[in-house]
Amino acid sequence: MRVNAFWGNLSIKNNHSFGAKFMDLNKAIRRAVDTGKVELGTDKARKMALMGSAKIIVLAKNIPKNTVRDIEHYSKLSNVPVIEFDGTSLELGTICGKPFPVSVISIIEAGNSEILDAASGAKN
Repeated sequence: MRVNAFWGNLSIKNNHSFGAKFMDLNKAIRRAVDTGKVELGTDKARKMALMGSAKIIVLAKNIPKNTVRDIEHYSKLSNVPVIEFDGTSLELGTICGKPFPVSVISIIEAGNSEILDAASGAKN
């Protein structure tokens, strides 16, 4: 998982000590989808990253590099943190409870989720 925010990038290897944080991230994503306000899809993520209307953006690991580059660039301009989910878009879709692949999640309101805490915890 890579956490990207306006102050820089941090790469975290998925190992045994990170497993608990990874599971917390999965639960946080699901809770944000269930109780908060989220938008799915790369086009909406680009717009929200550019406008700064998302609180955090979650990217699947297997999306095209140019899409990642665009969203990260716009996110840096708007100071929106970006998390690279350590799984495919199909796995991210499953975590969201959707029967289709989800490449990008833009979280507008976290609801009862602790996704913002999980993202800041991954930076430490």
